[in-house]
Amino acid sequence: MAFAITQTCCADASCVSVCPVNCIHPTPDEPDFGRTEMLYVDPATCIDCGACADACPVDAIFPAGDLTGPLRAYEEINAEYYAGQDVLAEASAAPNFHRWTPPAFTRVLPSDFAPLDVAVVGSGPAGMYAVEDLLLHTNARVTLIDRLPVAGGLIRFGVAPDHPSTKKIGETFARFHDHPRLRLRLGTEIGRDVTAAELAARYDAVVYAVGATAARPLGVPGEDLPGSLAATTVVGWYNGHPDVAPGAVDLSAERVAVVGTGNVALDIARILTADPETLVGTEIAPAALARLRSSKVREVVLLARRGPETAAYTRPELLALAERAGVDLVLDSHDPRVAAAIDRGEGKAALLRGLPREAVDWSTPPPDDRRRIVLRFHSAPLAFTGDTEVRGVRVTGAGGAVEIGAGRVVRAAGFRGTGVPGLPFDELTGTVPNVEGRVERHPGTYVAGWIKRGPSGGIGANRACARETIGALLEDAVAGRFPVRRRVRKLFSRA
Repeated sequence: MAFAITQTCCADASCVSVCPVNCIHPTPDEPDFGRTEMLYVDPATCIDCGACADACPVDAIFPAGDLTGPLRAYEEINAEYYAGQDVLAEASAAPNFHRWTPPAFTRVLPSDFAPLDVAVVGSGPAGMYAVEDLLLHTNARVTLIDRLPVAGGLIRFGVAPDHPSTKKIGETFARFHDHPRLRLRLGTEIGRDVTAAELAARYDAVVYAVGATAARPLGVPGEDLPGSLAATTVVGWYNGHPDVAPGAVDLSAERVAVVGTGNVALDIARILTADPETLVGTEIAPAALARLRSSKVREVVLLARRGPETAAYTRPELLALAERAGVDLVLDSHDPRVAAAIDRGEGKAALLRGLPREAVDWSTPPPDDRRRIVLRFHSAPLAFTGDTEVRGVRVTGAGGAVEIGAGRVVRAAGFRGTGVPGLPFDELTGTVPNVEGRVERHPGTYVAGWIKRGPSGGIGANRACARETIGALLEDAVAGRFPVRRRVRKLFSRA
């Protein structure tokens, strides 16, 4: 019985490295790695050893025959990836047995080097993959810095509470917090508690992995009205982010519009329409759970600029949304291009073929008998309407502009990085200018993750990104490119 990778795949390739028959693709050295929604097991090559399932940090791999309910589709999804790739399957059919040899730590610095002192700023996935690489493959001493009083970054405060398997990768990262060559400096903000210049003087190298935590603006009138919320606010609210007040999200509106159809938009729609009792026992913030219990929200509308064939969500997240009990998923049939794309089966549009279609009358309240989520495509936002607070959003439509009445509107059109005081910053891309992670004109300073490459790729994509950065750092160390370090005493109050 072959194994299959399912919805919560983090794509960090831990499974690839342990597979004895090379049946999991794309691998980190293949062009599609980081571009596909997930990794896939080739059922024709899998020998049912279970090594991948043991290595998976998010419990996303199961025997295909054991899959039930919504996960049953993943047996076919894994097989579909290999359709027409017989050459790959044939080449991988024999087990890759190797002679045991002494371990080779290819990234350890030469023995005549004193251990490097490296600071990593940011304790999310990119920062922790950098820390992992440094601690496991070099003799460096690492100081992990985060502006928040708790570690975890995106894993702790960005993953939805009803995705506990995805959050489990945080346990993998947390084991490094007790490493004898790691020091944690939490509650320390660059520019407030310590400067970039002070870090550069104290450490041989500094890696900034601070993510992209700001909401990308829509640039339409009224988006700053009260009742217009950034997705970062809503996600931080239900995850108990220290920067977001417990009462930041008002759920007194019957209809909430969400501008965007990426995975974060789907997370928000799913949480706002969830039965609160299904969230008991998860890591949802207690204040958010209490507010969901008294919520008046009955309908969430997901607005996409383009058609269903190019929707931003991943296939696993849409499948999970469509299979929920007690919440209807409906397609607004206002534009004939939507039905045409679905019926032709173009790209992701084929996934919507079985959904009920409805010409929604947005001037009327949502149905009061069931909760539902409505997908509306070809609906670019033109303006948020309202005088003293949001009352709706005006969008494009097949017959002209349409106003969708909504007491709350969430802006979920993507993220962007913010500048780090003391480092260069590209306002257009929202990144720190760099070459393979090296910050321009700042020797010994590096970036990893979304602040390096922009907000693209999931959790696992940060492993290869961080590896490239640490590789550049080690090359510079060997070549003697670090600036002369000045010892700074008591850089941190607890040092």
